[in-house]
Amino acid sequence: MTKETQSYVDMLRNFGSTFGLPQVDVEKLLETNRKNLEALGESAKVAAGGAQSVAQKQREVLEAGLREAAALARSYQPMGNAQEILAKQTEYVKKVFDIAVQGARDSAELSRQSTSEAVKIIQERMKASLEEIRGSVSRPSAQAGSEPPKG
Repeated sequence: MTKETQSYVDMLRNFGSTFGLPQVDVEKLLETNRKNLEALGESAKVAAGGAQSVAQKQREVLEAGLREAAALARSYQPMGNAQEILAKQTEYVKKVFDIAVQGARDSAELSRQSTSEAVKIIQERMKASLEEIRGSVSRPSAQAGSEPPKG
């Protein structure tokens, strides 16, 4: 191959080997970056799924609270004993509070799980990526007739 027909990549490879720089396998680096992008996409899907789960859980909590409110409204009798009315209202508030607290716990757990899964995907990909990058770089063998620099 003449110098005029060499590709830029070949010229860069030759440039690096001329000066004893590590050789880089460009194909391996491109594959590593492709895998990195896939991991980011997968992580985003997991995070989006977690957000959907949290929204669904919050909807369920709201629906449960509304069901309790409807039940209280159906059983409400304004012409009753004041203590009974207060007891029913207290019971209602306790039920709604318990539903809200449990919903908050469940939402927090769902959020924690999806975040942990999304972060784990990125962490594992980073570890693999570093190994792949190390594997794509190799030291050129000592060229015949060249001596290491003295100093």
